[in-house]
Amino acid sequence: MSVLVTGGAGYIGSHMVHALVDRDEPVVVIDNLTSGYRPNLPDNVPVVIGDIGDQILVERVMRTHGVDAVVHFAGSIVVPESVADPLGYYANNTVKSRALMAAAVNCGVRAFIFSSTAAVYGLPGTPLVEEEAQLAPISPYGASKMMTEMMLADTAHAHDFAYTAIRYFNVAGADPEGRTGQSSPKATHLIKVASQVALGQRPHLEIFGTDYETEDGTGVRDYIHVSDLIAAHVLALDRLRSGGDSLVVNCGYSRGYSVRQVIDMVQSVSGVDFDVREAARRPGDPAALIAKSDRIRGELGWTPRHDDLETMIRHAFSWEARMAGRNMPST
Repeated sequence: MSVLVTGGAGYIGSHMVHALVDRDEPVVVIDNLTSGYRPNLPDNVPVVIGDIGDQILVERVMRTHGVDAVVHFAGSIVVPESVADPLGYYANNTVKSRALMAAAVNCGVRAFIFSSTAAVYGLPGTPLVEEEAQLAPISPYGASKMMTEMMLADTAHAHDFAYTAIRYFNVAGADPEGRTGQSSPKATHLIKVASQVALGQRPHLEIFGTDYETEDGTGVRDYIHVSDLIAAHVLALDRLRSGGDSLVVNCGYSRGYSVRQVIDMVQSVSGVDFDVREAARRPGDPAALIAKSDRIRGELGWTPRHDDLETMIRHAFSWEARMAGRNMPST
């Protein structure tokens, strides 16, 4: 049996593919390569260039490769972009996820892992957010992910189907072995952007909001190393394959760092005192957003290995330095 990884050539998906290959799991990828990069994957992994909304294609891939589990990363993730193009986000993140679920049900695939987000919480009333907090997304991106979670719950109720929805906080870092990382040049992740500024690929870095009620006035986020995030996916996969029931979990370290702390560490790691400018708050940004992670630790037995800001930034910066000036073809 094999694992289907959607969006497997992207940032987080490619890390999942490497983790599966590392443990000799047969894997197949579906990716339209709009933001994914084939060179980030092992050469022997089959990659089907296509759209997860093409249910006929997906079912053919599932049957051809004997898929028994899906790990679903494919989707659009930029919050401001979702505000400008809500229908595009609902089509790409929600409608196409529905087609993927239908294919899984039709092909008898029981285990489904979904890449969700802390954006489903919107502006929670407390910095430390638990899974039972009210879901009140304030962007089409967050709403599109919430709707997908709702479809998963309904599908699990009606069919022999079980899922794990993993709500990410701020994913950072890169593969410690240097095999893959965040390769999209226009990505908006703070650590990536700061690393690009340090490498001279961007002229300066902007801090959006310096008057929050935090220790230094800038927003605080729970940054999690991508390898620890992927370890949670692997544990979720094993649990579902062993007959585990459906589960929703946060994935974060339960500890936050401010924007200024992140910038200071990137400057320290890179050795570059780059240009930092202050700008107005972005609408809808909470002052702090930190995961309560008791459930993922208890239910999955998840134990992070890279819970250290400097480690995350060293891995991310090393990847960006390697990528500097490198042409990354999509195929």
